[in-house]
Amino acid sequence: MKDVLVVTGGGSGMGLEAAKFTPKEKIVVISGRTVSKLENAVKELKDLGIEAYPFACDTSKRDSVKALAEYCASLGNVKNVINAAGVSPAMNVTPEAIMRINALGTVYVNQEFSKVMKPGSVIIDISSNSAYQLPSFMIPKKLYTLADQDEEAFVTKMIKKTWMVKDPYLKNGMAYGFSKNFVCWYAQKCAYEYGMKGIRVASLSPGLIATGMGNLEKENGGFLIKFACEERMGKPEELGYAIATLADERNGYLAGVDILCDGGSTYGQKIFKKNANKK
Repeated sequence: MKDVLVVTGGGSGMGLEAAKFTPKEKIVVISGRTVSKLENAVKELKDLGIEAYPFACDTSKRDSVKALAEYCASLGNVKNVINAAGVSPAMNVTPEAIMRINALGTVYVNQEFSKVMKPGSVIIDISSNSAYQLPSFMIPKKLYTLADQDEEAFVTKMIKKTWMVKDPYLKNGMAYGFSKNFVCWYAQKCAYEYGMKGIRVASLSPGLIATGMGNLEKENGGFLIKFACEERMGKPEELGYAIATLADERNGYLAGVDILCDGGSTYGQKIFKKNANKK
């Protein structure tokens, strides 16, 4: 039975680039909501000699994620899951959609796939350096446990925390920061829960990356570039390699942590280049 690597949100960008670094003896399943993107991604992978299949999935719906997990398990041993599905503030979405896709989507992917995974397997949740942007006193971590207990209350109360922001983009930005901070927290929580089953869990937080989504965010988030070590955006293939390496089952002791892969922009802004705005 072959091992299977699953990439949600893998129709393009970092997710697809990560899939390209997959060992050719594995089967790859690319999921997302746009079928045409999935078919194009699968063609790219097949051209590289990788056995790949598309599967339409909306990670904001548990039933859809469950169907994806069952399909992947029917193909072989689900060894690696990269949860890269997500939306950003610049997209035509609401704070509720951001919370359901980014936060609850992570809950559904981790829970449903952990049911079909065996010891020695890996789940990697993709967060964002936005998880590090908000002051700690603003982050509603006390609400995070609701995600496992009362999903609707979790979404409602998390969104309510954005009430003080009137600008639509900034409101989305706050919801996005909350959702991605939650992803880091939930990946850590799952690392300890699933670790006893032999399932390794970690997260990775990219910075501003030159993907379709990243370029949309550049207008408002581009200020971070000057804080990066090399003062540039990341390349999709760079993040793809970082994600693929983290997701590799041979990296077995890297669990319960978030890998901040943002070119140094977070700590440049906070410490080493914090006066860059004055130049």
